[in-house]
Amino acid sequence: MTATDQPSGLRARADRAARGGEVIPLRQATRTWFAISWQTFGGPAGQIAVMQRALVEDKRWIGQQRFNHALSYCMLLPGPEAQQLAIYTGWLLNGTRGGLIAGGLFVLPGVLALLALSALYVAFGSTAAVTGVFAGLAPAVVAIVVQAVSRVARRSLTHPLLIALAAASFAALALFSVPFPAVIAAAALAGWLIGRFKPETLKPSGGHGAGDGPAPLIPDDALHHEQPSRRRTWRILALGLLLWAVPVVAVAALTGAGSVFTTQGVFFSGTALVTFGGAYAVLAYVAQQAVQTYGWLSPKEMVSGLALAETTPGPLIMVVQFVAFLGAYRDPGALDPWAAALLGALLTTWVTFVPCFLFIFLGAPYIERLRGNRRVSAALTGITAAVVGVIANLALYFAEHALFTDVDEKALGPVTLALPDLATLRPTALAITVIAALLVFTFRWSVLRTLGVCAALGLGAALVGLPGI
Repeated sequence: MTATDQPSGLRARADRAARGGEVIPLRQATRTWFAISWQTFGGPAGQIAVMQRALVEDKRWIGQQRFNHALSYCMLLPGPEAQQLAIYTGWLLNGTRGGLIAGGLFVLPGVLALLALSALYVAFGSTAAVTGVFAGLAPAVVAIVVQAVSRVARRSLTHPLLIALAAASFAALALFSVPFPAVIAAAALAGWLIGRFKPETLKPSGGHGAGDGPAPLIPDDALHHEQPSRRRTWRILALGLLLWAVPVVAVAALTGAGSVFTTQGVFFSGTALVTFGGAYAVLAYVAQQAVQTYGWLSPKEMVSGLALAETTPGPLIMVVQFVAFLGAYRDPGALDPWAAALLGALLTTWVTFVPCFLFIFLGAPYIERLRGNRRVSAALTGITAAVVGVIANLALYFAEHALFTDVDEKALGPVTLALPDLATLRPTALAITVIAALLVFTFRWSVLRTLGVCAALGLGAALVGLPGI
């Protein structure tokens, strides 16, 4: 069915959308986004699948190609692509209000859940039961991250040049300690060069059809009513930067430029700009800085934080909230430790997610008029290939610290190797890792189900006093 074949009611709503009206009532959209927000477990692939099923297949609010086009832009941006896709789609359906509601609801359940879990971790993390639960979760995270490497590699590394780019990214991070932003920038340049001189290397991603049934309310070939303009761009940029910066400036004025809150606000504002390829891609950089440079938490606690974030709805990058919670709790300054932890966690959440809204509201009107741009696709392909190497480096980092008690760094010329002490291997952690790998690779269990089993195994091992917890 084409757009002209739609029933008169659907055509009328589409016409109102083109003139600036809402495609569907905002209240109805809000209820839908609220329902979606509680189903966003399992990482970006699962979150995107939930939106695909609800918005494209069930409700027929948006066409498949339009959905894929929005997703391609979000994957190119730093930040959680699933949340940005929610903002983009909410903007398509209900304008700026729709984007704010969709993006806000997408992260709200995860923020609340992780705040509660972080408080429980700080309050009871030293007890045998809680220690056992997290000892079971940490090995499971190793298997889950390895699965992420496998999935991204199968989808992205379609040519030997892309495999070489992924390997080079892994080596740059694991052996030469190249800064993460430099790796991403080099990958984007490499992708652009490959697209220019070896275009056959890059396989275009074909969009899926919308399937049978009525035409979507927003057809694939329709233009959004909100036209890009210089005035609109500068207005959104000024307002977005103001909202992003004011809390950090206020915290610096009230607590000092050297306080943990100011440091966290500035640091996580920076990471929000380099979180290309999803949370897994930047977590190695965050872990390195948070553990080694700032000392906010230990490597084992970083793995525990990721396990907590895996069990909550919303983007996995929410783990930075856990990092900030622990860091501020342990260095509260003049504040009560619990108040400091809450302030640090909320400030970090704010500076992490406000840029997502800014990127979408700035770029979406232009992207709506950009179809199949080969240069953008080539740079994205390079970044995606490099992300495989980045996630592999993260898997190595987590495996070393989850399975061994001691890991020492040794410099061999320009190469820095992190070598675990084999005598400190945790046998129980190794056994749980093997079980987790079987569950996710052989039995194809979900992330949440796997984490639940491994948490129970860790708890049981702690209660019976098994070694290597």
